[in-house]
Amino acid sequence: MTYSLGFSPCPNDTFIFDALVNNKIDTEGISFKVFLEDVQTLNEWAKAGKLDFSKISYGVLPLVLEQYIVLNSGGALGKGVGPLLITLPENDFLDNNKNIEELSVAIPGENTTAHMLFSLAFPNARNKVFKVFNEIESSVLDKTEDAGVIIHENRFTYHLKGLHKVIDLGNYWEEKTGVPIPLGGIIGKRSLGNDVIEQVDRLIRKSVEYAFEHHHEKLADYVKQHAQEMSEEVMKQHINLYVNNYSVALEEDGKKAVNTLLNVYKQLHPSANIKDENIFA
Repeated sequence: MTYSLGFSPCPNDTFIFDALVNNKIDTEGISFKVFLEDVQTLNEWAKAGKLDFSKISYGVLPLVLEQYIVLNSGGALGKGVGPLLITLPENDFLDNNKNIEELSVAIPGENTTAHMLFSLAFPNARNKVFKVFNEIESSVLDKTEDAGVIIHENRFTYHLKGLHKVIDLGNYWEEKTGVPIPLGGIIGKRSLGNDVIEQVDRLIRKSVEYAFEHHHEKLADYVKQHAQEMSEEVMKQHINLYVNNYSVALEEDGKKAVNTLLNVYKQLHPSANIKDENIFA
């Protein structure tokens, strides 16, 4: 049986799924049609119910729970791994007592965890501009926007471009909630049935474990092939930051973090009707 599977070309995702999609483990008769897309595209596809299994931002989870369930393996949660709000040094509104409502802020997608964490920290911000994550820094550098929220590998390199960190939104989340940051998760279509979902969940876990065992030091070609112009050192930093024990299995504290995010979403969107039961496979 073949199922559609979407994840990003970022090193953490290709590291996780390499063994699964390239038959380095026994896939128990299952194959996958793979779609490599940026996370905002995957979020939109999830809202449309396009793929059988997909990586998503946890920020979009409340909007897709009717059709999808959260798998235990393959996701990205952790501490010290959250998005950063950056600007040019002279534009740091916290230092200069400027009003966030007056500033334009570039956000990497409307239905992303980054947007939710920014909204939690700055609920009065109204002038948001949604862009693909790799366009954020340039929009701040060329002064199209006053500030931007960066994710992924940009958190390692923003300072080299003369940009300044206003606040670590991940740290703000951790201090506010006391739980890890749920950045991205893997979802499966409920209509596939529990047996299929649990089987694929188990295979993803085996794929992560294979990656840790075989490619923690020497990266797989599949990771390097899709990492664009990123240096191997930055690829490893990226993987070390976003792939951890929560990628193997959410366990209870990971699930608590996801439930906390859903509760924060309800606070930010009081009229939202969110499915509250059977969230996890």
